[in-house]
Amino acid sequence: MPNLLKMAKVQSILSLHAQGRSQREIARTLGVDRGTVHKYLSLGLYGSKPAIAPAGSDPSKPAAPGIDPKPANAPIGITTGTTADGLNAPIGGLPPPPGSKPANAPIGPPGPQSRCEPYRETIRAKATEGLSAQRIYQDLVEGGATVSYDSVRRYLRRLGHVRPLPFRRMECAAGEEAQVDFGTGAPIVGADGKRRKTHVFRIVLSHSRKGYSEATFRQTTDDFLAALENAFRHFGGVPKTLVIDNLKAAVKHPDWFDPELTPKVAAFCRHHGTVILPTRPYTPRHKGKVEAGVKYVQNNGLARRTFDSLATQNAHLAHWEATVADTRIHGTTKQQVAKVFAASERAALLPLPNEPFANFHEAERKVNRDGHVEVAKAYYSAPPEYLGRVVWVRWDARLVRVFNQRFEQIALHVRREPGRFSTLGEHVVAEKIGGLERGAAWLLRKIEAIGEHAHEWAQAMLHARGIEGTRVLQGLLALAVKHPAEALDNACKTALSHGVYRLRVLRQLLKHHAPSQQPLPFLDEHPIIRPLGDYAALVARAIHRQADRPSVGEGFTRHGSGVRGAEDRHMKEKSSGRANDRSFGTFSTRPRSGYPSAGCSSAEPDSVSPDNSTVVQPQSFDQPLLPNQEPPHE
Repeated sequence: MPNLLKMAKVQSILSLHAQGRSQREIARTLGVDRGTVHKYLSLGLYGSKPAIAPAGSDPSKPAAPGIDPKPANAPIGITTGTTADGLNAPIGGLPPPPGSKPANAPIGPPGPQSRCEPYRETIRAKATEGLSAQRIYQDLVEGGATVSYDSVRRYLRRLGHVRPLPFRRMECAAGEEAQVDFGTGAPIVGADGKRRKTHVFRIVLSHSRKGYSEATFRQTTDDFLAALENAFRHFGGVPKTLVIDNLKAAVKHPDWFDPELTPKVAAFCRHHGTVILPTRPYTPRHKGKVEAGVKYVQNNGLARRTFDSLATQNAHLAHWEATVADTRIHGTTKQQVAKVFAASERAALLPLPNEPFANFHEAERKVNRDGHVEVAKAYYSAPPEYLGRVVWVRWDARLVRVFNQRFEQIALHVRREPGRFSTLGEHVVAEKIGGLERGAAWLLRKIEAIGEHAHEWAQAMLHARGIEGTRVLQGLLALAVKHPAEALDNACKTALSHGVYRLRVLRQLLKHHAPSQQPLPFLDEHPIIRPLGDYAALVARAIHRQADRPSVGEGFTRHGSGVRGAEDRHMKEKSSGRANDRSFGTFSTRPRSGYPSAGCSSAEPDSVSPDNSTVVQPQSFDQPLLPNQEPPHE
């Protein structure tokens, strides 16, 4: 057997520990692992007898360097030696038994001394008075002790005043409870020699210990519910409560006080009128009856067995339940399981529902931007307020149901083929419904508000043009937005009288009969508007000045006059005697002071004559011309 020490070294460990050496120091001295030292000290070898060497045998070798064999004058059964520290330690002899320890010897298993050891008597006295570990810890801290609550609790356990409480056995009345669990089943070996793992489902009625077993390949929700359904049919009734662990197939959010089951499992319980109570997480003893039942199936019914199919294994389990499990005398009840079930528990079970639970599929889905959810490659609408939100969808071979997070049904659809859409009318918002979708009747009701003739024209047009007239109705409603209803109604009356059913004719009629724009009234007199006569005199002066302006030399004139035209005018003026003495050729085209630009109008206030001698001063607007007054000349 591996990892066993010779008896000499074991005795050395015990002897050094009796001297008060720590486990770490013993391991370092003897050259062994500290865990090995702890193992041999915890075996309780204080009362074991020493090994007696046969007569004539050689003295044993020292167990460790620095330890001498027994001297000649040592007592029989006692071997002394010198440790590495130079101390004498009994090697081959027995340490004192536990009962012979001095009164002040430490309490508890070997190891470092507890910090509560100096307060042993105080702790013992308080424990005898019935004080709790928390109260004792508080009193010690108030007295100045540097101990922890866990240390006090462990020390009380060593003293024997704190013992673990015994488990309480829970027995149930007939039909009250059943416990459910999964275990590892027998493997399936195919024709090709490949092995496949299985799981065995086990349910045990807590009163009679009547059980049902079924092998499955997986532990999904569907497998779990199908096995439960088969078990209820096998029992002929339904227990009032089901105790399960927190398997993912049934429990969505484990919580001892308020667990949340998956919606499908909750629906199964409502269908059968039972309740599922999950145990505390990581506490298998809360369903100890089925824990033992799973082991019973594994060790008795399936041990060392293999099967070629799942059906074969389930057939074997059914036969084993009827011939072995049901006929056994249970170790706790001391009665035969089948007799107790038939006598008291069968009648106490709840009745089975008329129909088995309709096994369906369910999953969470997100509502897409088009307001539909995808289920088995088909698409089903949801109310518009759930756009972009997560909903629950449940479907079977016939129907698809949509639920919100409170599991309230919000939509019901008939199952569609993959790639098809199912859209309910109430799921389409009014803003997204066009006139063509609403139909011709809806459009005619809106046109009726325009006028009687418009409604008659629309009906006649629809009768004449058929289905394509639906868009014409939409165009007529669009004209009602731009034109008055009375004008449109009159246009429809005219078109109806001629039997014309085209929108462009209505547009032309509306345009032809549209009233012309009325001119704005012109005020003859206004405080801030000059009389028209002032503007007429100003224009006359400008024309007269233009006519009297001499031509410029070298063929250039101002204001667009040509070279030849300027010379001709100059010759005419000279012959008539009106030409002045200014030389034609000496006039310069360079802009002069006061001229904003070479092409500015002479009617501007700052304009000057070409000879730069006379500045034109227009008449002040405050002095209007008299009716017979001539414009002033230069």
